[in-house]
Amino acid sequence: MSDVFTPEQRSAVMRRVKAQGSAAELALRRLLRALGWGRRYRLNRRDLPGTPDLVVPSARLAVFVHGCFWHGHDCRRGARPPKQNADYWAVKIARNRARDAQVRAKLVAQGWRPLVVWECELKDTAATTARLEAALGRSRRA
Repeated sequence: MSDVFTPEQRSAVMRRVKAQGSAAELALRRLLRALGWGRRYRLNRRDLPGTPDLVVPSARLAVFVHGCFWHGHDCRRGARPPKQNADYWAVKIARNRARDAQVRAKLVAQGWRPLVVWECELKDTAATTARLEAALGRSRRA
């Protein structure tokens, strides 16, 4: 079975996949603001390995918001292999995972604490909030 879209339509669909400002990233930013860290983080710091989605400099915390499919999470969405062009996607996702591991190692070597928040984890607001509080060291910053 071939693609249901023409190459132009497929290209348009793929162009709409956002690298920054995704719904998952915006949800995480809302949680940080609710915890009182709204003015204490920076977005997409290019001077750090992997360009973390959010950086809290005072806590030396680099946060990545990973899409379950694109980064090969073991949840229901991420563990489902595509049926079309399966070999290509398996290699691509494996490459993404290897790059993610290298980026985390580089950040640790530079004294940063990397934190990966998966797209599916953001559905459980209470658990994600607790995880952020633990990573930040306190629930509210004065």
